[in-house]
Amino acid sequence: MGRFLQIAGLVIGLIALVLQAAITIPASMAAGRSLLGSIVFLLSFFTILTNIAAVMVHASLLSPTGYAWFPAFAGQRMRAGVAVSITLVFIVYATVLAGLWQPQGLFLLCDILLHYVTPLIFLLWWLIAGADGSTRWRDISWWMIYPLAYLAYALIRAPFAGEVPYPFLDVAKNGAASVAVSAVGVTALFVGLSVLAVLIDHGIGRMRGKPATRVQSGRR
Repeated sequence: MGRFLQIAGLVIGLIALVLQAAITIPASMAAGRSLLGSIVFLLSFFTILTNIAAVMVHASLLSPTGYAWFPAFAGQRMRAGVAVSITLVFIVYATVLAGLWQPQGLFLLCDILLHYVTPLIFLLWWLIAGADGSTRWRDISWWMIYPLAYLAYALIRAPFAGEVPYPFLDVAKNGAASVAVSAVGVTALFVGLSVLAVLIDHGIGRMRGKPATRVQSGRR
């Protein structure tokens, strides 16, 4: 089951990402952006970056020689971190962003695949085969680098690009205070999901007879 989910996640993820690029870049260029600007625009979405990471995890673990493809994405820390991030994609989109626009046609298909299907496949795979009880509480600090770096990038880019990837990050429209509240709320959700991921991973490890990894400091 785990391998089936990996293959499904890889294939569906690749199809969704390629299709999203194929329809977004021409539309972006038609709106006045250059080819490079359109690619940067596409890669400025947390959803796209996180789905790319999920595809890389699946690809790294499907190698017949074991972890030969993209080894940086094969480790347990990365697997669990991507599980947290792609769960955040699902929750924030379903609860906040889905009602803000009405995609049609291929845009709707990509919307469903990247925000619902691939997150659910990855999360199910992680619960069945990806979690092994080896995450550490200090891993959360590493996972936090990604959303915080993304937030900094989105806010720094906004004045130069004249756009933000998500409406709740629009300082010009919503004000700094509102954006700060939104950023704190999403960050708190990420932290909560991270804590839950470590607890679940440790629980799965105990169920499989592997004690949770403990952070050791000093002498024993």
